[in-house]
Amino acid sequence: MVQPIPTLSDYTNVTSEAIHTLQQKGYQVWFSEAAKLYYAERGGWDFAADSATALLGVVAIYEHQAPKEYKEYWWRSADAQAGLSFDQLPRAPSRPYRSLTSKK
Repeated sequence: MVQPIPTLSDYTNVTSEAIHTLQQKGYQVWFSEAAKLYYAERGGWDFAADSATALLGVVAIYEHQAPKEYKEYWWRSADAQAGLSFDQLPRAPSRPYRSLTSKK
């Protein structure tokens, strides 16, 4: 099966857009040369990731969970614990689809 070209991918040409999106959401964003990590912070909640797009992803988890206070493992949901692990994740889509980038 030929893999379609994704509509959007985690790639270096998306870095600036991910940073801009985080800034527009009100986060301060920076890169630590020493740690080689991207960071974001808003309201005392701070996040780190290996790439700007991954940072946007962990912030999305925070925004989805909307915790009222910090506690250990605040980011875990009962549904996610019952969900698929990486080993159980299908290796192909479960239903056919045509990427928007596919030529007609």
